[in-house]
Amino acid sequence: MIYKPYGKTGKMVSAIGFGGMRFRDDCSIEEGAEIVRYANELGINYFDTAPNYCQDRSEIIFGEAFKAMPKDFYVSTKSSIGSDPTADDVRRRLETSLKRMGLEKINFYNMWCILTYKQYKRVIAKDGPYWGALKAKEEGLIEHLVFSTHASGEEIRMMVEDGLFEGVTLGYNAVNFPYRQEGIEAAYKHGLGVVTMNPLGGGLIPQNQDYFSFLKQDVSESTIQAALRFNAAHESISVVLSGMGSKEEVKHNIEAMQKVEVFGKDQIDAIKGQLREEMNGFCTTCQYCKHCPKGINIPVYMEIYNSYILKGLDEARAKYQDNKNWGVIKSDMPGAKDCIKCGKCEKLCTQKLDIINRLEWIVKELDVL
Repeated sequence: MIYKPYGKTGKMVSAIGFGGMRFRDDCSIEEGAEIVRYANELGINYFDTAPNYCQDRSEIIFGEAFKAMPKDFYVSTKSSIGSDPTADDVRRRLETSLKRMGLEKINFYNMWCILTYKQYKRVIAKDGPYWGALKAKEEGLIEHLVFSTHASGEEIRMMVEDGLFEGVTLGYNAVNFPYRQEGIEAAYKHGLGVVTMNPLGGGLIPQNQDYFSFLKQDVSESTIQAALRFNAAHESISVVLSGMGSKEEVKHNIEAMQKVEVFGKDQIDAIKGQLREEMNGFCTTCQYCKHCPKGINIPVYMEIYNSYILKGLDEARAKYQDNKNWGVIKSDMPGAKDCIKCGKCEKLCTQKLDIINRLEWIVKELDVL
């Protein structure tokens, strides 16, 4: 395992981190804990979780694993302004997380899912979430205060330059990296640890391995391993988070770290040259948009639109037909044509996609029920 510095904290963290949001629904607490301990045994020492992950079981699974971890480890968890808008709310959330995981302190505590700079200002406002976390840090319940964001590179730079945090967790991968690069570079310049999530583009890269095969260094590695290595090869990135739901996935992902070397500017520029600008518009199926008041399964339609971006209209039509054949799209279910343009999905979208326009395109171009 390769270990890298987490900013200026003095901590050395595993180049790949265990993302705790991919445990199977039928995975027992002890089975999940065994996977976590196995990852730690193989050298992973950075474990990331959050309230509500995996039907609110992720922190509980981690807590069971932490009772008998074979090696030293660090823990990252989170608190969102959406559910914890005040300092007191954050304190209650933190105490629950500590109890669930059987810990005396959280090593890296994230102000979670900051979507815009405007929302960031609400997080750090007087008596808001940041102040609750800061007080807990002063009491020794939090070791390092960090933030998690889906904002643009420019907005991330602005947050970093305020100097309030020691690290950042952000979405970054071989698809969208040109658009978050400014934030990554600012964080590294100011001595923040950088943790990247969604290194596989929310499943987009594994589902289109031939297309992304240019990431591979040799035929012996998979495209998935190459995508993980792409992130880890950045000097500015401390940890590449990957959700792992089995020991096989743990082993496969760790093998990707055996070939890591820091990329130079020429290598980064060469990869950029093979990526089309519109690829930043891919939906990464984070599922935040599922709370549609009309009950539309928006992620399904966004995956269909992904097919259009990647391979054209014929592929989108085929993807739509497949969903009809599988019963994912049915005539008696709310569909794209039922969109009332309320905008709730776009407000929740972590990538700021024009979901309403995409649904309209699907109605117009595809044989929509």
